[in-house]
Amino acid sequence: MTIAFLGLGNMGAPMAAHLVTAGHHVVGYDPAPAAADQATARGVTVTDSLTAAVRGAEAVITMLPTGQHLADCYDAVLAHATPGALLVDCSTVAVTDAQAAAARATDAGFAPLDAPVSGGVAGAAAGTLTFMVGGAAAALETARPLLDAMGTRIIHCGPSGSGQAAKTCNNMVLGISMIAVSEAFLLGRSLGLSDQALFDVASTSSAQCWALTSYCPVPGPVPTSPANRDYQGGFSALLMRKDLHLAQASAARADVATPLGAAAAVLYDQFVAAGNGARDFSAIITALATRTSPPEATA
Repeated sequence: MTIAFLGLGNMGAPMAAHLVTAGHHVVGYDPAPAAADQATARGVTVTDSLTAAVRGAEAVITMLPTGQHLADCYDAVLAHATPGALLVDCSTVAVTDAQAAAARATDAGFAPLDAPVSGGVAGAAAGTLTFMVGGAAAALETARPLLDAMGTRIIHCGPSGSGQAAKTCNNMVLGISMIAVSEAFLLGRSLGLSDQALFDVASTSSAQCWALTSYCPVPGPVPTSPANRDYQGGFSALLMRKDLHLAQASAARADVATPLGAAAAVLYDQFVAAGNGARDFSAIITALATRTSPPEATA
């Protein structure tokens, strides 16, 4: 297929490259020169305008920072993409933003899917992402070969917006669990436990979770975790803050109490405000280590 890929950052560039490897002709666009250069080096044909990228494409894949970026992007996509093209948005945005984009696309004669991902930069590079998909089953079947080229698991969550709903819930759990794991290591140290001893117990006991076994926030037990690289790379604290606020906005609309999600959002607000937005979100342990009391939170 001829695929337009819009958004060639740390996630988008390797995802687009996997599509190239799978034999597709990928035309990409990103306003950041460094991102465009990175994608070019991976075999993506990069253009200097969004309009040029989508013209003639059978599928348009987006990986963008916010819902507003998605809405602005679709202004051009819906005006210039091939009628009937498949539109797959892999961004993480509000459920309402995904539903609004899908409604616009459907009304214009396109086949839209919201398909946010889990797996982070490492998963994008390895082609092992999980896709949480919202939209029509027929559109998903058309998109499946493309998603298979970029990931290892595809879950159809329901109608438009359902993929974003699943991502919102998943990342709220992730943010909360990373804080819990970090607190456990800090408490363990204060009680005389080594990090490795606590990891060896918790990773095979009831405290086992992804934040511990795959993304351990202390250096040593999981050599591939960002903690071993001074918390560089991976999933930024700024993005975790964004996702926790998406969860809080959804909870407010649904009148659902999420007190731990609210507390996690407060902690990441403070962490980012202190200048840590670019650090991996597991670096929250460094802020918790300096705290003497928990934050005040409002649901």
